[in-house]
Amino acid sequence: MSEASARRKPNDQPALLDTELDHLPPELRWREWMGRVEAVIFSASEPVTRSVLARVVGKNCNLELIIDDIRAELAGRPYELVAVAGGWQHRTKKIFGDAIRAAFGTAAGDGAKELSQSEALVLMCIAYFQPITRGELSSFFGKEISRDLIGVLRAQDLIASGPRSPQPGAPYTYVTTKNFLSQFGLDTLRQLPDFEALEDAGLLSKEKFLAGGIPAGLANGKGEDEVIEDQVS
Repeated sequence: MSEASARRKPNDQPALLDTELDHLPPELRWREWMGRVEAVIFSASEPVTRSVLARVVGKNCNLELIIDDIRAELAGRPYELVAVAGGWQHRTKKIFGDAIRAAFGTAAGDGAKELSQSEALVLMCIAYFQPITRGELSSFFGKEISRDLIGVLRAQDLIASGPRSPQPGAPYTYVTTKNFLSQFGLDTLRQLPDFEALEDAGLLSKEKFLAGGIPAGLANGKGEDEVIEDQVS
């Protein structure tokens, strides 16, 4: 424990952080900001947002350029700085996944239970057509989507309850979470693969969808891009 820490009383507040660093020459100031930003991201267990990083740098600091410089320095390292779930996070590069599995029997990000094909398809449908009810999901797939299946996705924090549907009985809708973005390496829902490309690959069928239940967003005349935009705005 430092002498200053030993003298500090339990209720004392730590000294305010000097974020402007006007006493330093520009190059050293930039290096200090880089170090602070990387330290904050490295110490966090989840993606760190811009508003959090702004607390440790000067008001005229360009965070995008700071991130770019940190990424450049990490170019030859086995981990990288990625934009995910509305923030930034250190992640091991995928090419080292086999080495990590050989060492520990698992790779970073493999802690979650692997989804079945049915669970993955329902999650994909929710991602593209949120907010969507369980009844609409059942209409889309032509069979009832069980509460248990929804429960699996909720237990892994991939989906959450959205706004009540305007349908009779006001059933709950489901939307994806920030953890969904994090698990799939997405910064925002705008990075989801193009719907038409999925149709071309035979993974989703808009015709089949329109023949069944229509989620609230599309029923109100919105296209897929507008529904996604609503979820990220």
